[in-house]
Amino acid sequence: VAASDGDLSDGIVVICPYSVNYKAAHSRMFVAFYVDEAVTSSSVRSRRGFINNAIGVSFAVMTGISNLSPSFADGDDINQLTDVYFGVGCFWHIQHEFVEAERRLLNRSDKELTSLTGYAGGKSLGDRGNVCYHNLQFIADYGRLGHGEVVGMKIPISSIGNFAKEYFSLYSPTNERVDPGDVGPEYRSLIGFPGGIHNPAFQLVEEAATSRGLKLVEGRGNDPDTLGKKIVYVMDSEKFPFYQAEVYHQYHDDFQSPPYGRKYNSLAKLAFEDGRVKETGCPDRLPM
Repeated sequence: VAASDGDLSDGIVVICPYSVNYKAAHSRMFVAFYVDEAVTSSSVRSRRGFINNAIGVSFAVMTGISNLSPSFADGDDINQLTDVYFGVGCFWHIQHEFVEAERRLLNRSDKELTSLTGYAGGKSLGDRGNVCYHNLQFIADYGRLGHGEVVGMKIPISSIGNFAKEYFSLYSPTNERVDPGDVGPEYRSLIGFPGGIHNPAFQLVEEAATSRGLKLVEGRGNDPDTLGKKIVYVMDSEKFPFYQAEVYHQYHDDFQSPPYGRKYNSLAKLAFEDGRVKETGCPDRLPM
């Protein structure tokens, strides 16, 4: 390996062995990078960040993904947080299950929980740029705007596969949502993360779906209901972002389970007070 000017006296060469298994094409490669010592001498952390960045870029080159999300190509490591969302039926039950997943898989405390109910997958917004639940004033009604109920969260990139497995475990034994009485596109099955089907983590999500007999389909926005079709829409969250639901929809009891208890319900007030849950500009009830 040689630098462009042929002089390696003032820098280092990083050689990264990297094994790639992308869409069943297994390859092994070595990526060599020359780095000027002036760039790498600042700290061990910055050097480690460079190496991880190099691996992310090499993954994009190897797999042909030119629009790799910055959350995968940049940052210090695969523990960098990224925004994702999951929806399948009423979001009250789904939020509770992902709160438990955050605690179990990420060891998060009550003040660190990020799972919030919300809306995603629609092509339109209200006049104020917001999305609201059904209301008597017909303000930014999420159903009329083409959105579905989802739960959004911030998780490490490395955890997307585990959270996908958690998501698919929420389906009934017949691979339908557990509340089939809720009918309509508002309750469709959808998943969102940066890049959608072009995200490197898509393979992990696809494997989890296939193991349950479900098929992933690229979402186009304002998609129809998935009930009885055994499909899940995959959304590019950069094109179809998450919109937080009203405060009164956070940490709410559902109709599939016994009441979760006052301690769980009180998480809404805690999250509102510390800023994790915000006012939406929709008709709402704020915690006292």
